[in-house]
Amino acid sequence: MAPPFRIGNGYDVHRLADGLELWLCGVRVAHSKGAVAHSDGDVAIHALCDALLGAAGLRDIGYHFPDTNAAYRGIDSKILLARTMRMVREKGYELGNVDIVLCLQRPKVKDLIPAMQQCLAQAMQTDVENVCVKATTTETLGFVGREEGVAAYAVSLLVKTNGSNHPN
Repeated sequence: MAPPFRIGNGYDVHRLADGLELWLCGVRVAHSKGAVAHSDGDVAIHALCDALLGAAGLRDIGYHFPDTNAAYRGIDSKILLARTMRMVREKGYELGNVDIVLCLQRPKVKDLIPAMQQCLAQAMQTDVENVCVKATTTETLGFVGREEGVAAYAVSLLVKTNGSNHPN
């Protein structure tokens, strides 16, 4: 018999380029560089979707929302997150919590973290206390340290329900 809870992890990375928008956890971040991507390039939400989908045994974000599909060109990643949560709930799981680590050298985002947590909670239809966002640099090492890209890690905990605990 399967345990009443499941964990998942996710990782995403996007190259940065001048003149593009930078979206992290559903919040637009003021910066001279943004993510090169088919969608809005929100690495945190993409990693989070992978963590949630993995925990539910539903494969990955690329399987459900492929970058070869024009319907997802420029899409707001919060829409993908809401659709992911709908799939998770349809499979009979509810969110326990999520924990995200943003990896970027600049800009500093610590003052944006409460807004990020609120944005993610709203998209997932959960309490903000179920969402943790942290940020770190790589001490100028690697592609993140050289500001060539941005990365995110996410972990999720899902709890098995009878499938009717949520209004969706």
